[in-house]
Amino acid sequence: RGDLESIQTGFSSVYEQMVPSVVNIQAVQVLKGGPGMEDGDFSFPFLFPPGRDGEFRRSGLGSGFIWDQNGHIVTNNHVVRNADQIKVTFHDGTSVEGEVIGSDKDSDLAVIKVDYPRNLLHPVCVADSTEVRVGQLVAAIGNPFGLEGTMTVGIVSALGRSLPIQPKTRDGSSYTIPDVIQTDAPINPGNSGGVLVDMDACLIGVTTAIESSSGVNAGVGFVVPSVIVQRIVPDLIKEGAYQHPWIGISGMTLASDIAEEMGLDRDQHGVLVVDVVPDSPAEKAGLIGSDRLAEIDGQEIRLGGDVIVEVDDEPIRDFEDLTAYLARNTSSGQDIELKVLREGKEISLNLTLGVRPTASNYQPQISQSEKGAWLGIYGISLNPDIAEAMELSSNQSGLLIQQVITDSPADRAGLRGSYKSVEINGQKILVGGDVILQMNGNQVGNMKDLQAEINRHKPGDDVSLSVLREGESITVDVRLTARP
Repeated sequence: RGDLESIQTGFSSVYEQMVPSVVNIQAVQVLKGGPGMEDGDFSFPFLFPPGRDGEFRRSGLGSGFIWDQNGHIVTNNHVVRNADQIKVTFHDGTSVEGEVIGSDKDSDLAVIKVDYPRNLLHPVCVADSTEVRVGQLVAAIGNPFGLEGTMTVGIVSALGRSLPIQPKTRDGSSYTIPDVIQTDAPINPGNSGGVLVDMDACLIGVTTAIESSSGVNAGVGFVVPSVIVQRIVPDLIKEGAYQHPWIGISGMTLASDIAEEMGLDRDQHGVLVVDVVPDSPAEKAGLIGSDRLAEIDGQEIRLGGDVIVEVDDEPIRDFEDLTAYLARNTSSGQDIELKVLREGKEISLNLTLGVRPTASNYQPQISQSEKGAWLGIYGISLNPDIAEAMELSSNQSGLLIQQVITDSPADRAGLRGSYKSVEINGQKILVGGDVILQMNGNQVGNMKDLQAEINRHKPGDDVSLSVLREGESITVDVRLTARP
């Protein structure tokens, strides 16, 4: 009983210390109606009489927290994206207007500026999320369903997750947030942008997403870690944006059977470089991509590239290690040292990190010979093991989307990349994305099939994709563009 009372007292203390730092955010988007309104933009067009322009105000609720005494509030980008008006309500009930001064889609973070007396602002205490351990007691504080100042409690369920930006909306990102914390502390709509804190009432992360088929808490919540928040928020305040460091490769975790096929020890760990983006930091540093095909467990895999085993003397065991190290410790323009295995021999390469590009200058090597129409995805063939991990029939075929390039035709059409990391035959693979079955009625089983279908078209052509999304068959229409 004494231990229980101690825990209860601890949580009460956490709440009292942290709740003055948490705010409620109302974001309002003004949509134009009337004759110029697109079909489907608004469910009740009869509210706008024919020939009259009107406005519909779409309102959303979220959470945020006080970063400093200069009036900077941190929240999720998806809470304030496209907002025309923002109202911030403090714990004492005072409401003020706010303005978004910086945002970053790839970390789902944003900063709001408010004009408020410094002495009434209570900035959060920030902990080092790299010290967090699975099983640690935590509390989430936010405004679920608009209920201000709600605290829920739980534990850290897992560390090192990879999370896409809003994977279940049309705004899916081509990159994932690395190093994400998973918690079972109940997180519901309205918690987005709130805090996950330790028992010292210090921030260990920003509540961002839940994994649920119903849209409400199912015991799986995801949190952007404080170590990443601390790197990004100062730049959002100063510059309005954040330049993510970038190597310029596509790669995969080195699995034991792949290592063996390449003549390496089965227990060798690292990241196999599959493709090197032309004119990228990786190409300039001399990294080499894979150049031969091999069939492993019924799946065609490209082999033979460099295997990254260390960055700045930090061991790299898998692709998540690589992305987490870059996000935690590096900035664009920074020099890093890579240790790679090339044809079984260890060599060192010096690389200067670039700025992560968007579709306008992202040119993956996979189809550089093709100068025509472009979709903007990278995928892998579905095999029985991957299908089983996605709770699909073991004989289901198709192309599982791994990555959707930002602002590409695929991105604009709402295709979704994979975001959940699972281990299959000793290899970590991202699953959960859309599975392309057909393009214009023609079967698609791998990237070669997809490219062959795309090559039948020219930029500006509309194509119809048959897609499996969370086990349901849907049709997605895409307008192809020219390769950027």
